[in-house]
Amino acid sequence: MTRRALVVLAAVSAVLVGSSFPAVRAQSAASDSPTYTRDVAPILYKNCTGCHRPGEIGPMPLLTYADVRPRVRAISTRVSAGTMPPWHADGAAGEFLNDRRLSEKDKATILKWVENGAPEGDAKDLPPAPKYTEGWSIGQPDAVVKMGEDYPIPATGTIAYQYFEVPTNFTEDRWVTAYEVRPGNRAVVHHVIVYAKTPPPAAPPQPQPRVDGQPGQPARPRPVPVLSMPEEQTKIPAGQTGGEPLPEDQRKPAGPNDRPAPRGLGNSIGGYVPGNGARLYQPGTAMRLQAGATLVFQMHYTSIGKPTTDRTSIGFIFSKEPPKTTLVGTALINGSLHIPAGAKDHRVDAEMTFNRDVTLWAMLPHTHVRGKRWSYEVVYPDGRTQTILSVPKYDFDWQTDYEFKQPLKLPKGTKLHAVAWYDNSPANKSNPDPTKEVWWGDQTFEEMMFTGLTFSVDPAPAPPAVAGAH
Repeated sequence: MTRRALVVLAAVSAVLVGSSFPAVRAQSAASDSPTYTRDVAPILYKNCTGCHRPGEIGPMPLLTYADVRPRVRAISTRVSAGTMPPWHADGAAGEFLNDRRLSEKDKATILKWVENGAPEGDAKDLPPAPKYTEGWSIGQPDAVVKMGEDYPIPATGTIAYQYFEVPTNFTEDRWVTAYEVRPGNRAVVHHVIVYAKTPPPAAPPQPQPRVDGQPGQPARPRPVPVLSMPEEQTKIPAGQTGGEPLPEDQRKPAGPNDRPAPRGLGNSIGGYVPGNGARLYQPGTAMRLQAGATLVFQMHYTSIGKPTTDRTSIGFIFSKEPPKTTLVGTALINGSLHIPAGAKDHRVDAEMTFNRDVTLWAMLPHTHVRGKRWSYEVVYPDGRTQTILSVPKYDFDWQTDYEFKQPLKLPKGTKLHAVAWYDNSPANKSNPDPTKEVWWGDQTFEEMMFTGLTFSVDPAPAPPAVAGAH
């Protein structure tokens, strides 16, 4: 080959190789760009479709590319702002098992995907869609207990709490490892608390003569309550649930559809608030549901401008054997709260003391629509303080039972202190009436300062060994 031919060949080769570089770069960029099938669908399946699927609380499904594509700008806005998935606790104050926040990597993937035009990608990259039990987020329940009637909700007016008793007919104790409360009509259900009312003993115990304090007879020790609160905190206004009855002349006449509270409710076994109606307890823990218990559904309904009905149910998953740790529930409240008219940042405090060694597993802050933020700290017997939960932007529509990643060991004498702030000003767009003072009350236009607690009582320490004992 002549020298001239070699020069021409080299030039042509250079042109061809050079012209291929943009194609290689474009191909590389395309492979790096996220696609729905390969990169985004797994994120949505893991974090979003539990709520965003037919029949669930999410306002639209996000199960397919066809579902997602028209909403990419809204998704980008919510992901960028951190408002979806909904999570309102400050990450600096603690770590939680049920933290819904996306990782920074997942957020960057979604935002880059939207920025690049939200391509669908290759169908073969799409992972299998998650499988859900229709109607249940906890999986198929072992037992479902449903209200015994389709309760009629009027079109207008304030509806007092209604109570529905449903026998379980369980012949032996059950250990609840998960529950889910399913409103029959989410539009009218404000909240649900399901209580387990235990049956009376078969034969009442016979009265015994009292001998405490008689000469030669030591007085029996009174059991120490697991926790205590200042008396003024526990005073609920008359006429509200948990308070004294109103005088006869102030009571509203019972209507034909009133379902009054039975005598004695028992312990709470499950509940529903906006955004939170299910709970899976940690392995080795469970709540006890006694044999023969009757479930009492406490229903708070709100009218929506047209008559309708509701028939709520609760599903349970049971452990096959008693758990290592028995969970119990209680509430920290301040029933004496009073919020002045127009107050923009009104503070209310509440405190309880644990009189036994306990383990705290979860906390659920609850106010109505004036609540704006929460903070909790524990004060240990040695004087140390620790902030265990901070909710700087409380959202009534997404209430969360915050489950500690590492359950908190609280020794006897520990105090739990809660602070809630309320916005009763015209600036609060959800405020029913900023011109009115507000006290504790059942209805949404009133207020509460309520924290649901899930805890367990630690075993008492073994007594010290006696020297010389065999």
